[in-house]
Amino acid sequence: MRDPMQVRVCGPLELYARGFGAELLRLGYTRISAGFQLYLMAHLSRWLVEESSGLAELTPSVVERFLSARRATGYTNYRTSKALEPLLKYLRNLGAVPLPPVTEPTALETVLERYRTYLAVERGLASSTIRYYIDLARPFVRGRTRASGIDLFGLAPRDVTDFVLVECRNRPRGTAKLMVTALRSLLRFLHIEGELAQPLATAVPSVASWRLAGLPRSLEPSQVRKLLSSCDRRRATGRRDFAILMLLVRLAMRAGEVVGIELNDIDWCSGELVVRGKGDRHERLPLPSDVGEAIVGYLRRGRPPTAQGRTLFVRRRAPHQRLTSTGVTNIVREAGKRAGLDSLSAHRLRHTAATQMLRAGAPLEEIGQVLRHRSSSSTAIYAKVDRKSLQKLARPWPGGAV
Repeated sequence: MRDPMQVRVCGPLELYARGFGAELLRLGYTRISAGFQLYLMAHLSRWLVEESSGLAELTPSVVERFLSARRATGYTNYRTSKALEPLLKYLRNLGAVPLPPVTEPTALETVLERYRTYLAVERGLASSTIRYYIDLARPFVRGRTRASGIDLFGLAPRDVTDFVLVECRNRPRGTAKLMVTALRSLLRFLHIEGELAQPLATAVPSVASWRLAGLPRSLEPSQVRKLLSSCDRRRATGRRDFAILMLLVRLAMRAGEVVGIELNDIDWCSGELVVRGKGDRHERLPLPSDVGEAIVGYLRRGRPPTAQGRTLFVRRRAPHQRLTSTGVTNIVREAGKRAGLDSLSAHRLRHTAATQMLRAGAPLEEIGQVLRHRSSSSTAIYAKVDRKSLQKLARPWPGGAV
């Protein structure tokens, strides 16, 4: 594609074309991607002329009309409101187009926003955990929505039990346990706020499960080597993914902890890394030399100079904003596919790191410290994979071989 600055834009957006192209390049868009954005800008400008509309009339409803017309014309790409976000953000920052109208929050959103503040301020939960709790609590609050508002004061224990029985019917056991945990949290909050006539958290039934019933699923050393080798470190994305996998495999970090690393969290002089864990706890871990080398390789030849913010890992595509926990999950899944390991998750690599430490002779207390467990009972499950120690406790099978 030719220079994006040479894309011809006529009409009311012509005045902003060169500045928009320069802004895209500054944010890290490739010249090809910037060119496509400018072609979209040119189409919008032509459509505004056909509709006899100006920039002052470019409201969300008018944007949707343009996108509908673009789809009807037969365009196969850049057909949703997300495609126009870079352009509209640029124009709004300049004051060239009106800001989206501020809508009054619904009664549902008002309750959930207050709950969100409670989780962040009073409980100190991570933003990813808060989003998960809100998503799980939303169906319950929505079910209490009436024409007059949210009916919570008359809530009875039977209402809570019926909701759990219906919602957990088709959910996996793990998801069902998370849902009842979030519901108990919501009910405690509502009682504290005076929205409930009686405390109802104890009315939430438990999900049947047996603690330590399963075994941690870990990878064998040969599988870990295949996983790490699947990253093409000749490319910037491969260097980023390799550094992330090293943090997961060697330091047993959670996906949310990886994306929370900031540049100043690494103390290169002392060889330590600050980990922002659950409950907004900050803990220092020794940084192994091989993990440090992987991070240095990414910083020198992988992290784009147009990266936004101070987070260590950013997205591959522009704008280069901070990576999300879902992004880490996708990186692990794709690396697993390349290595021939299906259904691989970031948490499985955490189990792998703990199992490797156990096989190397580390006691459970030290493993719990590395995993940043608050209770030793959380680490106890790894005793079940310590076969050498368990063999000493096993009795001979009656009538079996000596």
